[in-house]
Amino acid sequence: MHPRSILLPRAALAAALAVLSLGLFVSRPVAAAATDLDLAALRGKVVYIDFWASWCAPCRQSFPWMNELQRKFGSDDFVIIGVNVDHTRAEADAFLADVAAEFRIVYDPDGVLAERYKVKGMPSSVLIDRNGNTVFAHEGFRLKDREALEKRVRAAVLAR
Repeated sequence: MHPRSILLPRAALAAALAVLSLGLFVSRPVAAAATDLDLAALRGKVVYIDFWASWCAPCRQSFPWMNELQRKFGSDDFVIIGVNVDHTRAEADAFLADVAAEFRIVYDPDGVLAERYKVKGMPSSVLIDRNGNTVFAHEGFRLKDREALEKRVRAAVLAR
């Protein structure tokens, strides 16, 4: 499955919880494969998982915002994982050469994680709290939504 539409069904929340039970999350910094994703390793942290692709115009706008979030909340046990779904790594690398990421990147060319999370469009994101519970799932990215999204991240980070 290669997501190209803009829809993310509400079933993504249930799928995210199912992934948590499988113990999937990033175990290596920066350039890991989808099979290296190990959620259990990040228990106790707030995690924002963002699915993106090189061809996604809104993704170019979301990366600077996610970099800012990582700088603001990273010292508070907040982690962003960018999951790239391009079939070719070179496409993702070209995007990253143009739009820097100050957070971990995981490559999912076969759509393993995208399918588990029932991702239908780019970008799509999931926020997971310190206890491994999905707080929300979001599809798309618009500059006008930054403040509302940051409020949700801040609330999850400040919850203890």
